[in-house]
Amino acid sequence: MSARVVVITGAAGGIGAAMMARFAALGDTPVGLDLLASPELPGVIGGFDITDPAQCVAVAQRIVDEHGRIDVLCNNAGIAAVGDVVQSTPDDWERVFAVNVFGIANMSRAVLPHMRAAGRGAVVNTCSIVATVGLVQRAVYGASKGAVLALTKAMAADEVHHGIRVNCVSPGTVESPWVQRLVAGNDDPEAAFAALRKRQPMGDMVSCETVADAVAYLAAESTFTTGVDLLVDGGISGIRIVDTAR
Repeated sequence: MSARVVVITGAAGGIGAAMMARFAALGDTPVGLDLLASPELPGVIGGFDITDPAQCVAVAQRIVDEHGRIDVLCNNAGIAAVGDVVQSTPDDWERVFAVNVFGIANMSRAVLPHMRAAGRGAVVNTCSIVATVGLVQRAVYGASKGAVLALTKAMAADEVHHGIRVNCVSPGTVESPWVQRLVAGNDDPEAAFAALRKRQPMGDMVSCETVADAVAYLAAESTFTTGVDLLVDGGISGIRIVDTAR
């Protein structure tokens, strides 16, 4: 089958919107899910709450009823939090984990039985380099993405004999709407953007389209990987630039 049915959570903006466009360009049928719906993004089911297990089961069945199957699940929906472990409140922990971790579990629990019945499928989770690299003021977010990385590997082990591959993509700092809003509140937004670009050795932030390309690669039927964390981070987690003159 050349055209696949691809379910994408968090599809109304940023990385999710780029995924929708990327899979559509491949000739697939992307079905987006999001709390919000954008008129510029046809194919996005709005008002969808990934933290509600019943909604996840219902929407998975709705998609199978309408399209016949689900070939790819992109667990992309996520939220962030800023602060260290002292500043972070219990509400921060519950809110972020409800979306970033339990949301993936809810959607996977709803979709995987359909993939198992078909004996094939691919799941791609959106992780982050904060799962393996400590960044300041990202205690809650980093912990949630660490859980996503561990969950990805556990799911890959469980699903391999069902013909289902499970991988994740870990971007560095993405030039996304959330980052733009965060930087806009800085006293010197231009300097803040420059600092974010500089901390990645390749000298720029990651684009949403680049992340979408990585997800498309992991979802491709020709990709022979499972349990992999694909880094798209401009070198921040792998190399250090040292001034040899010092």
